[in-house]
Amino acid sequence: MSDLSVTIRHETARDADAIERLNERTFGPGRYAKTAYRLREGAAHSLALSFTARIGTLLVGSVRLTPIRVGGTPALLLGPLTVEPPFRARGIGLSLIKRALDEARDKGHRLVVLVGDEPYYARAGFKPMPKGRAKMPGPVDPERLLVAELVQGAFDGVSGPIRPDYDGVS
Repeated sequence: MSDLSVTIRHETARDADAIERLNERTFGPGRYAKTAYRLREGAAHSLALSFTARIGTLLVGSVRLTPIRVGGTPALLLGPLTVEPPFRARGIGLSLIKRALDEARDKGHRLVVLVGDEPYYARAGFKPMPKGRAKMPGPVDPERLLVAELVQGAFDGVSGPIRPDYDGVS
């Protein structure tokens, strides 16, 4: 089973139900109470920047990017990132993240924010957000608020509330 061939491709509208079931299995119903989920409510994620991982026809992972703003600066919110439990620890999650970040960079995006574990996401270039620079619209452990600059210096001078960018889907 260690010789599995994983295909990463753009998410399509047809993937929505399967991704929702995957998120339900991995995160459960309590996910809707989390601040990052609340931030994504009503703001569409970008299909052009969201990806699925498959082994054959089996969907085993997903990552989405949603347009947000940090103060007045456009950015993207990464998440949810999920991989079916039997397929974890195989690099699928990191491959999904890297593909999404590369695509975002290629499309001219400069910043990506997420709430997550720094030791895991540091492998994809995320760093702790300097304290007090940005505020989520609900409770978040500040140690878990991370940022990745897709362009060096893109976070310089950026601060303010993090909110959905309803016009920023691209």
